[in-house]
Parts: sequence; structure tokens; C-alpha cells
Amino acid sequence: MANKKDQNHHTEYNNHINVKSSASGQSYPDESNAHDHNPTFNLKAVVNETGLKPDTLRAWERRYGLPNPERTGGGHRLYSQYDIDTLKWLIARQDEGMSISRAVKLWNQLKDGGEDPLNVKQYALTEASPTVANVVSGDNLAALRQSWIDACLQFDERAADTVLAEAFSLFPTETVCFELLQRGLADIGMGWYEGRITVQQEHFASALAIRRLETMVAATPPPSRNGRILAVCPPEERHTFALLLITLLLRRNGWDVVYLGANVPTTRLESTLSTANPHLVMLSAQTLYTASTMLPMAKLLQRERVLFAYGGSVFTHIPILRQKMPGYYLGERIERVPHMVEQLLTSPPPMPMYDQATVDYQIALKHFQERRALLEAEVWAVLQGTSQQMYLNNANKELAQNIIAAITFGDMSLLSANLEWIEGLLVNYHFRMPRKALETYLKAYYQAAVKVLDYRGDLIISWLSKLLDK
Repeated sequence: MANKKDQNHHTEYNNHINVKSSASGQSYPDESNAHDHNPTFNLKAVVNETGLKPDTLRAWERRYGLPNPERTGGGHRLYSQYDIDTLKWLIARQDEGMSISRAVKLWNQLKDGGEDPLNVKQYALTEASPTVANVVSGDNLAALRQSWIDACLQFDERAADTVLAEAFSLFPTETVCFELLQRGLADIGMGWYEGRITVQQEHFASALAIRRLETMVAATPPPSRNGRILAVCPPEERHTFALLLITLLLRRNGWDVVYLGANVPTTRLESTLSTANPHLVMLSAQTLYTASTMLPMAKLLQRERVLFAYGGSVFTHIPILRQKMPGYYLGERIERVPHMVEQLLTSPPPMPMYDQATVDYQIALKHFQERRALLEAEVWAVLQGTSQQMYLNNANKELAQNIIAAITFGDMSLLSANLEWIEGLLVNYHFRMPRKALETYLKAYYQAAVKVLDYRGDLIISWLSKLLDK
């Protein structure tokens, strides 16, 4: 059975980039390798470290070839620590009275003579300048993340935006997205799940994070790669952060991504395919129930012979679910999705096989959907006048949706794998339902199922019976 803390569907791909020398996920140079040539820092980090304006940096690069940063797949500059030290060296020459053209000429003369200007004692920086690692340590990022969370919990939009602005000025865009926004939302989501944070606070933080991502997506340059990608959340899936972050990463890598957003009906997707002519469709679900609403979409894409892939936190928490879903699994690490997409669009492997629901499950699903209202009315009748009655709307909805999902996939064990999440949700959040009341509710649900369902619902009744026997 999955651990309760792993079942927070608000985490939406609760995976983070690898930590090396700092919690930011960036591998910063230490004193023993002061002139690191690894392309690590984005333009904002260099601006913050050197004090040069972006226009000045671009002009020096264009006119003098210094510095000479590498480019990402999306055309964005990435600078090394050596590039930053080069800029500081040039600034030091200007402070001594040289023009930038003379400073560049001196740099090139020293280089042509086989010397590294940064190691020439005569022109060494007069004071030890801190590296970016000193300025933007992992501790700083953790503190910024906590400040952003605190601002969100206080509904202080201005303070939250100020924290984000500072973070983006110090760290690469991807680092802030993964380590501040994604991890911050994961912490807030867990607080909501455990009943420490209100749904209003969670919604406020999610809205701020999504609005920032939407702004960055809108600011990405035109696509430089061939091939259109659709990014889609299935019916009733309203958690969009992960898919929007993937959209940003792919756009920054030059892909043409059409983001359709939350709660997309299958019929809408069907009509969009003929208009958009996508080369790849990405589907994202965070809960067992919305994964089941994704299944008809996946089958539609399979029939239409459209390349498609899927992901979401539920496929991490319940790995066996991947065997029930057609399509290519995008993996557990969101930062690797651009690489996976490139592989799929260049040389896709054979489509994985998947397990389909048997006829018994198909019959049980139809029967449960037809009798669901009667079953829930019977639960109300059984618990009428008890303290449990106040919890019934939420409890009936959560349990029924998960039963539908498990039957849809043809495997009641999926419901067992997700049961602790359901229990925690009801006990922690939905009016803090007492655990004893939950047990009483489940017994009433079983009694109602026995009374309302016939032989076609035997697999549901059997599962409830085994649950109560534990």
C-alpha cells in the first residue's frame, strides 16, 4: 500500500532535479576550480553577478566575441564561471581607464601569447570576487522557497512576487521552477492534505505559480524545431502546474507546444486533432480517477494513429497503473521530459502493450454507474441521524470515483493501492472525519452495496468485504 505522504496529488510530479553541490540542483564551482568552463548560469545570474546590463553583454558578445556563451536547444545563453570571470576582468580594465575595445585587444594578445589573462599576476583581480556559488547558495534558495510559501499563506501577492523576482535574478529559470515553485507547491499541498493549510491558501499559491508560468510561456521565442505538440489534461483534471511546466521546458527547447489546459473533454480533443495536426499529444493526470478519464482519450489517439505519451504523479505512486494505460510513459522526472519527447519524435520505440479490462469489469462498471445513486441513497438511510451523515457528500464522491477508476482499468487492486490516500483525505481534510466514523461509513457502504447491487457488482462487494475483514 502506498505511503500516505506519497499520495498527495497536489505535488504533480513531485520529483526534483539532482542536487550536487547545492540544493538548487546546480553544480557550482568551488575554490579549487575557480575558472570552471561548464555552461551553468543563465543571463539573469550573470547580470546579477557582474552588474552589466543585458544589452551590454549582448553587444560585447556581438562585437568582440567575449564572452562566448553556449546555447540551449531553445537558443538561450548559458554562461560558465570562466565567462563570468572574463567579464569581471574586462570591467577591471575599464576601471583602470581602458576602453572596452583596448581591454579586449589586451585579452586577445595575452591569449595569443599562450597565457590565460585570468592567471597573469599583473592583471589579476585586485580583490577576491565571490563566485556565483557564494551569492546563490542552496541555503539561500531554501530560504527563498520558505519566504514564498509564507507569503502565499498570508495571501500576500506582492511579497510572493518579490521573492520570485529575486529568485529568478539569482538562479537559472529551471532551477527556480523546480526547486522553488514545484517544491513549494508540494509542501503547501501536503499541508492541505494533512489539514494544516486551507483549500483557499492552496488555491492562492497554485494560482500565483501558474500565472507566473503562463507569463514565461507567453514570453518564449517562436519555435525553432519542426513538429507540433499538444499538451492536454483529461476530463475533470484541474491540476495543471506539471503540464504547464513541461510546456515551458519544451518551448524553451524550441518546440511548438499548444497548451490546452485543464479539464479537456474527449470530444474537444477529437475535434482539435484535425485542426492542429499534432505530431505528439501529451496527457497528464494526477489522481487515479482522472487517469481513468484519460483512458478514453488514449484509446482515441490510438485509433487515430496519433503519437501520444502520458505522465503524472499517480503513475509514480501506483506504478502498476502504467501497465493499464496505452501510450508512452514520460517517466518520473519532469526535467527529463524534453529528452524523452525528442526521442519519441525522432525514433519512437514500439508502442508498449497494455492490459485491458475484461468483460466482467465492463459489465460491473455499467452496473455500478446505473445503481450509484440508489447505493448512495441507501447509505444516507443507514446513517440517518448519526454523526457520520455530515461527511457523506465528500465520502461518497471520493469512494465512488475511485471505485469507477479501478473498475475502468479492470483491477480492483488499484483501489487498494489508493485507499490510504482516500482515508487520509477524508480524515485529515473533509471536515476532519474521525477514523471511527470512517469505519462506520465503510460498513454502511458495504451493507448498501449488498442490498442494491446484484451479481454484476460482485467484484465490488467482494472488495468491500475483504476491506472490512482486515
